[in-house]
Amino acid sequence: MKILVLIKQTPDTEAKIRLSSDNKTIEQGDVKFIINPYDEFAIEEALKLKEKLGAGEVVIASFGGDSAKELIVKGLAMGGDRGLLISSAGLEGTDSLGIAKVLANAIKEEKADLVFCGKQAIDDDNMHVGTMTAEILGWPHVNVVTKFELTGTTARVEREIEGGQVEVYDVTLPAIFGAHKALNTPRYASLPGIMKAKKKPFDIKTPADIKVDVGSLKAKSIITGYKYPPEKPKGKVFAGEPVEAMVDKVVKLLREEAKII
Repeated sequence: MKILVLIKQTPDTEAKIRLSSDNKTIEQGDVKFIINPYDEFAIEEALKLKEKLGAGEVVIASFGGDSAKELIVKGLAMGGDRGLLISSAGLEGTDSLGIAKVLANAIKEEKADLVFCGKQAIDDDNMHVGTMTAEILGWPHVNVVTKFELTGTTARVEREIEGGQVEVYDVTLPAIFGAHKALNTPRYASLPGIMKAKKKPFDIKTPADIKVDVGSLKAKSIITGYKYPPEKPKGKVFAGEPVEAMVDKVVKLLREEAKII
């Protein structure tokens, strides 16, 4: 069984984000990039499944620039068998639909039996790409997966929905599944794993190499700008008065300004 894991590079959750002068991008010079955290749960589930089956291949794949290479290698260090980078050079403005078209072609070219990805990326938070990719392929797709079991070519999966409820699906492969953090606990890359990762197969291709019509990747949605969230107003401090008077003032503010009582 060939299992493809789609990963995306995102800014570190602790990175301080600064906007470019035109407010249309973020400054990336000193920003540390990591594997999108939800994608690590996808990698772990792929590795667990391969171990359970006792055979198969786990391919760590991404559409991105050169900086994505080291993140794919990290996935290989965790236990992936082969890396695949589809270069985004010259296509940096591609939107979610364009990215989904590239990934769908990569999946077809790889003849993958099963695809895992994160339920969403922590940067744009849009949850589009996995679903769009499945739709282009004509494959079933289940997102926010919290439990995965495979029997033959049928996967029984559970997913969270609002209100703490759980939905259960039986899905015939091939299919795409979006991993939630409740699905598993990702393993750390061991030192031997890191050393082995450097020698594992790693393919770098362009969209044209996987038969993508580059002209079809023109963005249909364009980001016109970013802005910082408004700063929180400074808190009000009461001191030097009788406690009863200060409590009355706090209650008045909670009722008339905060409107929470």
